[in-house]
Amino acid sequence: MTRFDLNTGATAPLADETDLTDLPVTGTLPLELDGALVRNGPNPLRGRFEGNDVLSWWPQPAMLHAITLRDGRAMGYRNRWARTRLWAREYAPALAADLPDTNPNVNVLRHAGETLALAEGGVPLAMTAGLDFLGACGRHPGLAGGMTAHPKIDAVTGELMSFRAHWERPWLRYGVADAHGRPLLDQLIEVPEPSMMHDMAITARHSILLDLNVAYDFSMLSRGYRMPLRWHDERQSRLGVIPRHGGPVRWFEVAPCFIQHVVNAYEADDTTLVLDVVRYPEYLRLSRDGAGFVDSPLGVLWRYVIDQAGGGVSERQLDDAGIELPRINDGRTGHAYRYAYAVHQPNNREMRGVVRYDLETGARQRYEVPPGDQNSEPVFVPRPGAQSEDDGWVLVCVYRQEGDRSDVVVLDARDLTAAPLATVRLPRRIPAGFHGAWLPREAG
Repeated sequence: MTRFDLNTGATAPLADETDLTDLPVTGTLPLELDGALVRNGPNPLRGRFEGNDVLSWWPQPAMLHAITLRDGRAMGYRNRWARTRLWAREYAPALAADLPDTNPNVNVLRHAGETLALAEGGVPLAMTAGLDFLGACGRHPGLAGGMTAHPKIDAVTGELMSFRAHWERPWLRYGVADAHGRPLLDQLIEVPEPSMMHDMAITARHSILLDLNVAYDFSMLSRGYRMPLRWHDERQSRLGVIPRHGGPVRWFEVAPCFIQHVVNAYEADDTTLVLDVVRYPEYLRLSRDGAGFVDSPLGVLWRYVIDQAGGGVSERQLDDAGIELPRINDGRTGHAYRYAYAVHQPNNREMRGVVRYDLETGARQRYEVPPGDQNSEPVFVPRPGAQSEDDGWVLVCVYRQEGDRSDVVVLDARDLTAAPLATVRLPRRIPAGFHGAWLPREAG
């Protein structure tokens, strides 16, 4: 696998927490952008990574970043390590026993009036958009045992669908919470062995789980690997379809692969499900001597069509560009949609540029980022009262190699080729991380 110097450039961690106010803006910020862009990712407590590959990066403590926009101004920037037991052991040992034992370094979600930082299988951490941490989630009692960092919200019903994949029994559970966070379902799903399940999909009536070729190998721990995950040729990749509110799982075999992130899924008719993903033909394959990983092929946009009546799956590649970190208008999650946005990944070392897909016409647009600069995932923000799916903005954090700092770029979601509507200039960097969210300002 490609080796990185994680302590330089876009991935370099921060060693402090700070608050900045009145950030400079070029262009014009839309007045309707009233809230905070919150980013999440791993950041070692002492400000330095040990190791130089993705498995050295993934498990580090969570640091969140918030950029607040209001009244056409960039009101401020704030960064904080998540207040967990892991953080307290370094900075506040007396508080450690009272803080959640989790590492929510992957994602950010707002549901049932509660904002949560999400871990890879761990317990969510309640927080505010201003990065004040409130402890374990209070409005979601069904999540106390942990869950995926990629649950899905159906904007029509308000329901939250999730799963928990674990290396210890029970290996897989699937759950549903209602629009108020109350648990509706907690179902054990039998699988032959544990595997790495990072994301899921929903449709209007079903959920789709991904049991693929990347799984655990605990012998790797004795060989110095931080996380015991690798590609397994002997495994069969398959998609599991479960009725939303519980019932038997139907498994559909697909070609060997790994799917890190889902784009979206929907029901084409009463028996046909369409699932769009970023697919890797292999991922985390160990080298022959077991001393490291070989370079993985880049992920590409891929479509599965699941025929529940006939019992088969057709699959095809939709584009040949390397992409990752796909996002859509979240209001279309689980329902028919047309537009998707993703980070362009020209090689295994860079995430540079944003691609917009029109899945109806096949047209593509690209926002270009200069060589040396890199960017985070594109976050779609709908315009209040929008009448079309793509009426809104795309917010993206861009690391600028010159100056070792970051910008927040605001793009017209309908035309990524146009000049940015506005650019918020930060005097410091937001390190490359995982996921984020736009959190509209709440009343009161």
